Amino acid sequence: MANPQHEEEESKSVVSIASTSLRKSRKSKRPSWFTPKRLLLIFCMINLVNYVDRGAISSNGVNGNLAICRNGRCKPATGIQGHFLLNNFSVGCLSSAFMVGLLVASPIFAALAKSVNPFKLIGVGLSIWTFAVTGCGFSFNFLSILICRMLVGVGEASFISLAAPFIDDNAPAAQKTLWLSTFYMCIPSGYALGYVYGGLVGTTLSWRAAFWGEGILMLPFAILGFVMKPLRMKGFKHDESNEALTVQETAVSEVQGTDTCALNPKDRAVSMKEDVTNSTIHKPSKPKIATKIKNHLSRFMKDMKDLLVDKVYVVNVLGYVAYNFVIGSYSYWGPKAGYNIYHMTNADMIFGGITIVCGIVGTLAGGFLLDFMSNTMSNAFKLLSTATLFGAILCFGAFCLKNMYGFLALFAVGQLLLFATQGPVNFVCLHCVKPSLRPLSMAISTVAIHIFGDVPSSPLVGVVQDHIKNWRSTALILTSVLIPAAAIWFTAIFMDSVDRYDEESDDEESDDEIETTEMPSLEEKKTEKTTESAAQPVTCSTVV
Repeated sequence: MANPQHEEEESKSVVSIASTSLRKSRKSKRPSWFTPKRLLLIFCMINLVNYVDRGAISSNGVNGNLAICRNGRCKPATGIQGHFLLNNFSVGCLSSAFMVGLLVASPIFAALAKSVNPFKLIGVGLSIWTFAVTGCGFSFNFLSILICRMLVGVGEASFISLAAPFIDDNAPAAQKTLWLSTFYMCIPSGYALGYVYGGLVGTTLSWRAAFWGEGILMLPFAILGFVMKPLRMKGFKHDESNEALTVQETAVSEVQGTDTCALNPKDRAVSMKEDVTNSTIHKPSKPKIATKIKNHLSRFMKDMKDLLVDKVYVVNVLGYVAYNFVIGSYSYWGPKAGYNIYHMTNADMIFGGITIVCGIVGTLAGGFLLDFMSNTMSNAFKLLSTATLFGAILCFGAFCLKNMYGFLALFAVGQLLLFATQGPVNFVCLHCVKPSLRPLSMAISTVAIHIFGDVPSSPLVGVVQDHIKNWRSTALILTSVLIPAAAIWFTAIFMDSVDRYDEESDDEESDDEIETTEMPSLEEKKTEKTTESAAQPVTCSTVV
């Protein structure tokens, strides 16, 4: 008769061995050079190159102009607009075309991150990005470059939903918003560098060469995505649950082998025969592809429902949409508006300089300020509404001035305040949902601010300008949209917002949970063994 107490002690010993082996396996898999700061640097560089492309296609050197004739003097057509003879609406569509790829790919990448190495997903996406942006340089008509711009959105989708959660997990607790701000600082910096890069390369070489250069810059990061080993993301098991199960099964099989060896030769033969029979009968079958897809869709719909019923998340994203409607058009039409309103001969360089300085200082200052205030949800919304309101007032006043230097001074301070929102708004997106929803939260937020924000804003501003033919009035109408953004974020201050970062997730399994999980009985484990493992002989010494 088996001793129940002895079996319980034996099971605990197996769990302890499995947990120790799992921790050693995890430790050995992390490369010594792969530190949180290096992870932040890699994501920042990818984000920077991505937005250099956005800035470059908005620059006068790449975007270009149609031929203009005034007082008997004509300027030749330049850039994409001049090469393909496009109107402002069509040119605006080029800036928004990436949204098609982003819209389709973002939820897919966010869902796959639960079961696939996230860095390989990034490698796949960035490979598509590199191919697409290179294809822009070889485009032969409007349709071909439009399709390539759509594929560029796939590359952004591959990392934009995964980078922020990784950074949030690995940042020091007192500097989370500052680290996030460092990552999002690359957006205005990338745009600004893109203005300068596009202006220089587009005018000295050609607009096609600008795209080829971007492909070369992104290629190393696409390759890196396939060779990097992932860190654990809070809220996800990834491959760790499989590792735990494998280690536990190995430990159990060793115990089974010991028990079998304790039997006499006749009983041992009967036991091994039962193992083979049971493993053949109870061998688990792999789920069909249709079942997997159905499960993924079911889980996705459940996660989407959780996001959409979260009032804090919805209000935060609504304010972000209105904000991005303006910022997106500023970044795209800014150089062209400055050229036409104030007759800036070097509008790309001027707007690029203002954007890069204000983007870096403003974004970092916003993150530092929220950490200094204590990074809570209520403080984040206070900072968002205040900075957006005063930024809107200053930018509106800037466009009312006729003096170029007065405009540049007010507009720079306004931009400084507007960029201070980047860290806090994404901090809210990450912390108002449970950990396992963070990639989807970032993906849906990114899709929403583009599909309802800067995607329609660029063509709409082009339509307004084509209709009223006055860049100053167009800029004032656009800037006024910042007021609703500030109002939306202001209302969120009075909502019941809770930081859910430490909330337990259905998908999360900590080391302690692995250690305390009750092991299945040895009889149950026999029915789960595969034919191959069951068929392997157990070497036992014969007891005489």
